[in-house]
Amino acid sequence: MATHREHERRWPASVAVLAVLGLQLVLPSSIAAGPTWLAPALELALVLPLVVTNPVRLDRENVALRNLALVLVLALAAVNAVHLARLVVIVTSGRSMDPQELVQAALLIWSTNVVTGALALWEVDRGGPYARDPRHARPVGRPDLLFPQMTGVPGWDSRTWLPSFVDYLFVAFTAATAFSPTDTLPLTGRVKLMISALAAVSLVTVGVVAARAVNGL
Repeated sequence: MATHREHERRWPASVAVLAVLGLQLVLPSSIAAGPTWLAPALELALVLPLVVTNPVRLDRENVALRNLALVLVLALAAVNAVHLARLVVIVTSGRSMDPQELVQAALLIWSTNVVTGALALWEVDRGGPYARDPRHARPVGRPDLLFPQMTGVPGWDSRTWLPSFVDYLFVAFTAATAFSPTDTLPLTGRVKLMISALAAVSLVTVGVVAARAVNGL
């Protein structure tokens, strides 16, 4: 029963989104596209209806809310991609940038990538968190990710165990650090593409900082 309560929680994902918006606000102005408050304000407008509808637990969902959640993930990913592109342009063009700002920008982009990847996996796996909840009548799709707890590991009931947002956050973190999945395997093409994109953004971000560090030696 405790596992189901963890699965029903929406607030960890909401906190993660708000953390990303906070990271965007402190992004160096040389990297931000337009005023630093613009993108977070637009994304906040997308997340507010989701939080108001399900502030703590996943109790209500409809097609509009489902689509809004997916649009939010796409918006976070697109904004972060723009920030990464601007960082790459600055480094490759030879423009001067304070080393502290460079590292700060890279860390913020990398962290945003991890959280956005976790949100994307959380929203896509088996049709999303609402569909995975056994209390609801919505048909559950086939698993997109194979967690160890689903394979009959002793001490875990594979028939009742359900992943929480923290599980998806761990998958995204390992993909961004190891550039590949570790203990959790992607099963479908769409999730393989998502994890590949997550790892690629992480690799480019780390590579940009490494390239500038080498040039500075």
